[in-house]
Amino acid sequence: MFPVLIYVSAIVCANLLVAQFGPWFSPINAFLLIGLDLSLRDHLHDRWAGRSLWPRMLALIAAAGTVSYLLNPAAGMIAVASVVAFCAAAAVDAAVYHATQRWGFLRRANASNAAGALVDSILFPTIAFGALLPHIVGLQFAAKVAGGAVFAVVLWRIRRGRAA
Repeated sequence: MFPVLIYVSAIVCANLLVAQFGPWFSPINAFLLIGLDLSLRDHLHDRWAGRSLWPRMLALIAAAGTVSYLLNPAAGMIAVASVVAFCAAAAVDAAVYHATQRWGFLRRANASNAAGALVDSILFPTIAFGALLPHIVGLQFAAKVAGGAVFAVVLWRIRRGRAA
């Protein structure tokens, strides 16, 4: 239950922060919060494999968008952009994560995070701010990949500790 709460909370915080501070803040969110969510998605993929993975992930993404909107209705377009971008990124992330199932967690997570980060980095700011912002896309992508790598290592160490 704890990873689920962190996942939803991170999306909500990211949405509300970018709604408050604008596109320049999104690379900071990308590293701290979205990188975390990309890695947690992979962790949840392993935990939920074969047990309604897609409906559960869609419910989490929709819940985060809904909570973001309810906490700040002025962030409506941010919430919509978040749901659309996270759904598309989650699908790409899951496809890569599943296709690399013979790899260890760290390699799989980083490969899938990069793929999901690319999709999310293009869709989110374009929908949220109504224009393709190449510098924001590039900064977000780099920050998500770096943040995802950091959080993948953290999750990998936690998982290793539980297995011991």
